[in-house]
Amino acid sequence: MSSGVRTPEADLEEVPVPEHLRSARAVLGRGIRESPELRVGLALTAVISLCATLAGLIGPILIQQIFDHGFTGGFRADFVYSICAASLVLLVVSYVASRAAARRLVRTSEHALARLRTRTFAHIHDLSLAEQSTERRGVFVARVTADVDTLAKFTEWGGIAWIVALAQVAGAFVLMVVYCWQLTIPVTLLVVPLLAIMLRMQRRLSAAFDLLRTTVGRMLSEVSESVMGAGVVRAYGLEESTDVRVKASIDRRYRAQVEAHLRAATMFPIAAVFWGVALSVVIVFGTLFGPAWGLTFGQTAAFLFLADLFLRPFADLPEIYAQTQTAISGWRKVLAVLDMPIEIEEPDPGRALRGGHVSVRAEGVGYAYAPGRPVLHDVDVRIAPGAHVAIVGETGSGKTTFAKLLARLADPVAGRILLDDVDLREIAPDARRAAVRMVPQDGFLFDLTVRENVRAGCRGGTDDDVERAIRDLDLGAWLETLPDGLGTRVGPRGEALSVGERQLVSLARAQMGDPGLLILDEATSSVDPATERRIAEALVRLAAGRTTVTIAHRLSTAEHADEILVFDRGRIVERGTHADLVYGAGVYAGLYESWLGNVGAGADAHRR
Repeated sequence: MSSGVRTPEADLEEVPVPEHLRSARAVLGRGIRESPELRVGLALTAVISLCATLAGLIGPILIQQIFDHGFTGGFRADFVYSICAASLVLLVVSYVASRAAARRLVRTSEHALARLRTRTFAHIHDLSLAEQSTERRGVFVARVTADVDTLAKFTEWGGIAWIVALAQVAGAFVLMVVYCWQLTIPVTLLVVPLLAIMLRMQRRLSAAFDLLRTTVGRMLSEVSESVMGAGVVRAYGLEESTDVRVKASIDRRYRAQVEAHLRAATMFPIAAVFWGVALSVVIVFGTLFGPAWGLTFGQTAAFLFLADLFLRPFADLPEIYAQTQTAISGWRKVLAVLDMPIEIEEPDPGRALRGGHVSVRAEGVGYAYAPGRPVLHDVDVRIAPGAHVAIVGETGSGKTTFAKLLARLADPVAGRILLDDVDLREIAPDARRAAVRMVPQDGFLFDLTVRENVRAGCRGGTDDDVERAIRDLDLGAWLETLPDGLGTRVGPRGEALSVGERQLVSLARAQMGDPGLLILDEATSSVDPATERRIAEALVRLAAGRTTVTIAHRLSTAEHADEILVFDRGRIVERGTHADLVYGAGVYAGLYESWLGNVGAGADAHRR
């Protein structure tokens, strides 16, 4: 994980913010570098926006001309109407320019944010097992969704608003000095304490918006977890404790939201007060001293409008600043995820495999999910091509971790794994994915049809390939029981199918790629006898002619393996056939005796 300073918000989400992302300037600079799309056409957009600002600055000059020259010696209709026509043209120009700038900003911004979402999403998927197992899913969801959303208002308006505001303040200030430098001094002096107050509030406001983004991630995590586990919550009567936990998370988010926006809202009346006082000063001083300073009525009126243009950005500053702080907080969270190191670096181009069933060799393999807490120690094993190996062990013994290392879902922190005498880290990604298939225990499916879920097993797979995979595993009879056959929607996470049916779809998906190494994480959930028989028969067909490694939760599966690897506390403590191990006095014999006792107890309970 990226090194960073622990903060209260980091403790909430377990994603520390690196030290180099602490300052707002660093976040903005890094964020723009990470999203180069934001710079495309930015200069032209800024020029268009400045043209609209310039048109607005010319307005007070035209007003002065009307007051000072339009009524001299009577009403000069032609002069007044021509100035009004010029004002109308400027207004149209300002509108067209502002609209063009806004359209360009929205188009560029949405393109950049879409790219940022996809890049963050891809980065999360590339994280190591350690990161994936310690980070809560809702936090990652918040990074890709809610936190990127916070950037939209800033990139579509807030960012350019700073440029326009600075240009408007500078332009109005120059014109004010030209009209009357004496009146410019008190107006400018009133801005100084306003800026001092805002700078003083900046750090607290930034911390409040950082905490807000953190609580949003925590809330999404709690809500998504409770929704996904709704069945368990109801089955075990956990509604009250779940309700308390979710409500507490929502309340934390509510309080953080209120605190952040109360601090931002405090700035609004402060800016409005200074704005009102400054305009009052212009009116009073202009009335009392204007004639002595050589100001005409039109010049005084123009100065009043210029002072309004000069002060308006300061009145709008709290809103712009609040949006900027929200964006920086969200950007900081997203960049912190992008800074999380990728453990697996794919070779380019990498080495190919010969095809067919593969041999497997592990040499001194070790792995740790966290520093100083190893879960695998010095694992050495050789699996012959075409062999069927079962891995057994108690929960937490390291068997599933070892299987995931074989699929290169992570890299060993010590030692190496070889397929056909080629280091797994040197094999080209496409060659590895074609040669190695892992069928997970839960049979995870996407919310698509059965056909699309099976097709996912082979890039470019056709409908004929899908049907061939179904035939190869003899699943046609089962498929006919589904309402729409291959076109049946499986629902979110495959929940429209039973546990066993999801496993059947997963097996067909693995069959699509014709892999040389199969890694099967045996489902522990009970299924009906007919589906269990289909799974067993499909497994036999799927494993035929392939090297197969099965994580056996039921030792009846291990009985038929060519070799059994017994894991205990992260080490292989026994290996051999079922006949060799079951009559010994070792770990496997104890596991088998315990399993027989559970099976017998279950059978007795069933008979009763």
